[in-house]
Amino acid sequence: MEEMKVESQQPIRKWYTLAATEVIEALQSNSSQGLAQQEAERRLAKQGANKLAESKKKPLYTVFLDQFKDFMVVILFIATLISYFLGEYLDAITIIAIIIINGVLGFIQEARAERSLQALKDLASPMARVMRDGHLSMIPASQLVPGDLVLLEAGDRVPADLRLVSANRLEIEESALTGESLPVSKTARKLEHTNGAQVPLGDQKNLGFMGTMVTGGTGSGIVVETGMNTEIGKIAHLMNTAEEAETPLQVRLEQMGKMLVVVAVLLTIVVIVAGIWHGHELFTMFLAGVSLAVAAIPEGLPAIVTVALALGVQRMIRRNAIVRKLPSVETLGCASVICSDKTGTLTQNKMTVTHVWHSDTMYEVSGRGYEPQGAFHLYGKTVSPARDGALNQILRIADRCNNATLTSEEQSARKLLGMGKTTRTWHVMGDPTEGALKVLAAKGQGTGSERSKNGQSVRVEEYPFDSERKMMSVVEKGTDGTYTLLTKGAAEAILARSTHILWKGELQPLSATLRHQVLDQTEKMAARALRVLAFGYRQLQGYRSGQPHTSMENHLVFVGLVGMIDPPREEVRPAIALCHQAGIKTVMITGDHKVTAEAIARQIGMTRGYGEVLEGRELDNMSDDQLAEYAERVSVYARVSPEHKLRIVRALQSRGHVVAMTGDGVNDAPAIKTSDIGIAMGITGTDVTKEAADLVLRDDNFATIVAAVEEGRNIYDNIRKFIRYLLASNVGEILVMFFAMLLGLPLPLVPIQILWVNLVTDGLPAMALGVDPAERDTMYQKPRNKNENIFSRGLGWKIISRGFLIGAMTLLAFWLTLHENPDDLVHAQTVAFVTLVMAQLIHVFDCRSQYSVFHRNIFENKYLVWAVVSSLVLVLGVVYIDALQPIFKTTDLNFRDWALILVTSGIPTFVAGIGGVLYGGRSKEKKAAPKKKSSSMRTVRP
Repeated sequence: MEEMKVESQQPIRKWYTLAATEVIEALQSNSSQGLAQQEAERRLAKQGANKLAESKKKPLYTVFLDQFKDFMVVILFIATLISYFLGEYLDAITIIAIIIINGVLGFIQEARAERSLQALKDLASPMARVMRDGHLSMIPASQLVPGDLVLLEAGDRVPADLRLVSANRLEIEESALTGESLPVSKTARKLEHTNGAQVPLGDQKNLGFMGTMVTGGTGSGIVVETGMNTEIGKIAHLMNTAEEAETPLQVRLEQMGKMLVVVAVLLTIVVIVAGIWHGHELFTMFLAGVSLAVAAIPEGLPAIVTVALALGVQRMIRRNAIVRKLPSVETLGCASVICSDKTGTLTQNKMTVTHVWHSDTMYEVSGRGYEPQGAFHLYGKTVSPARDGALNQILRIADRCNNATLTSEEQSARKLLGMGKTTRTWHVMGDPTEGALKVLAAKGQGTGSERSKNGQSVRVEEYPFDSERKMMSVVEKGTDGTYTLLTKGAAEAILARSTHILWKGELQPLSATLRHQVLDQTEKMAARALRVLAFGYRQLQGYRSGQPHTSMENHLVFVGLVGMIDPPREEVRPAIALCHQAGIKTVMITGDHKVTAEAIARQIGMTRGYGEVLEGRELDNMSDDQLAEYAERVSVYARVSPEHKLRIVRALQSRGHVVAMTGDGVNDAPAIKTSDIGIAMGITGTDVTKEAADLVLRDDNFATIVAAVEEGRNIYDNIRKFIRYLLASNVGEILVMFFAMLLGLPLPLVPIQILWVNLVTDGLPAMALGVDPAERDTMYQKPRNKNENIFSRGLGWKIISRGFLIGAMTLLAFWLTLHENPDDLVHAQTVAFVTLVMAQLIHVFDCRSQYSVFHRNIFENKYLVWAVVSSLVLVLGVVYIDALQPIFKTTDLNFRDWALILVTSGIPTFVAGIGGVLYGGRSKEKKAAPKKKSSSMRTVRP
């Protein structure tokens, strides 16, 4: 019966509507003893571990086999079989070797990426304090079951979804789940809901959610949901059902491979028919046709693409970005929109006091993060708080009416700075808001404060903050025996309980005019996205402990206001400016309030005239088509849910954008997986987010994304360079064979020579092009259209024209040599072979620039220089080593042969270079500075 009762209660999802006693009874638990160990083990065996379901890991052999599913690799397997059955065993062995090398490279890179990611994983809640049989135990969080009694304190991660049964100033930071940057004050009271309406997740204040962080206070709760039944588990399920799209590079290479296969088949048929027409034997012409097919398909392309991407990935790792899938790097290069979460990604996730106001005087406070270093500025001049009584009183209240602790640790800077100095890192234990006030007090009074001068005042009573009073107070006994009430809270709450105000150094009655002035200043500060707190005090006469707050928190003296904000990261503004310069739209998607998001967007330059703000409730009233239309001009989305983020990403994608989505919270994971390129934070990011992402940032630095975009663009440019080089070379080979057949000439190249050129001579220089330095205007160009053909922007014409010249000159050298000595076909074939190789090795330097060979320093890429030298040495070995001549059908060449080879092989690049100079002289590289627009941000009203 007991088992049935527990099971019958499991479908309940609105736990916040039940009283704590009802939840304990429903789950057959105990508010003080917890579950019996035996019962907990039984439930664990029945319901399973408290873990999120992970996507099934592929076995290593499957990862390895996946490397051979590429379309072009399949075609190479077919070519291998044909070569084998035709008796061309050397060809077959060579192709198989290239295929295996390609697969091993891809396998190693994916394995390395996964190992790097595994090293970054931060378990959501490895251990939990739980009551079992009346005893407090530390157990792995995965062993929790519904009904367990869990104890919480500051610094803990909530290990499961809990219905709180006690909450003593308990505050939980839930930004990873809801997007809210400020901690939520929790209660153990039952929540009421109207007409059965669902209470929003962020307002379910008597629940604690798995994966969130306790920032202050203590509490306890009964586990109500575990594993995939938790709120985080629901989002993880949503993420697992999201679609993953192929990268643009994968699509384009597959299209190119299919096109080349069609060309190869057609040419094979034409050559065979033409050869038979001219009286050649069927077998001979079939072998020639296969040779053409081999020439049409760049056998080394998959390996070179893999190597280029792998090298790019290694560069990215050095720049603090871990790429989980090779093609993802290139996708960044055509990203046209970057959608970013606000908290922790664009901002520091550290509340910082920036303004202090009293007596119609506004102080600006400098400093960053939790470092207690900064100064107070008034009208641009640094001032000392000690000379301002009201300001000093605010700092005293901020320091004493506070439960946070400011701590630090020393870290050696020897490795970073090359010296023996140490740096001090500051942390806050407790509520981030109270931590910001501690830092403010330390900036004004020093970390020791004035308390160390004449003894220390003693706190004798505390009235904790709650959401109804919206204030917190403490009673302190001074060294002179007097008692003072210090209080902080919402401006409206403090004003309502104040009768006097400390104004310009004098105690004055709080008139209606002064009250209005305070409220007006509060609104102005809030409009700047500042979280505003007010401060007051009261001298107590005849103090007795135990008095209710209703009798204590009145007749206050209002002192002033403090404004704080989660500041943007310093590197974000220049990174966003570079994105705009590169034609990339940046979008903030956050669960935070509109005013805060709007102000942060202005500070970091995310809005540039066209920027508009859209709230989640407005988005709900839009159709998908309407959202897609608005998405083009919206730069800030506020108060959104995970489902909203998915809709936003899909709306942008429907407009043809390549969308990158960054984030760190679990609520970001579904949109990250659906986006074209998902980017997770390595430090603050959750495991679910990292699992969904294509790219993980080790330093959580938005600027690293911009570096990744630049790297992605350069990688794609380099891929186009070696595709241009390989295909132009292959076109030259095809035309040599094709026109020779049409003209009734003997074969200028034998199959093994064609394969040697494709896999060895072409391979090394093409691989060196994969690490070519970026051109200077890489980040001054608009993003590529994701549907752009890989041969666009004149690449197709360059391939055909250069290939035609290479083929024509090779055929000319073959014909001249054969005409001079018709009986020595091997000699003529050797001249054609070397001419083809030399023309390609000279042409490779032309491929480095979109204009001509004369527009870039040929020695800038030292790897390319060495690759060309190595290829030349290999060719000389094939020609002059006696043991290799029978294999490659070559013979020695004389000085006259080399003169002919150098002249004919140099003509294609020389002719193309002259044309490039004439064209490129009118098309010099330009750096287009972004136009400045001055326009106020508008809020979208659909």
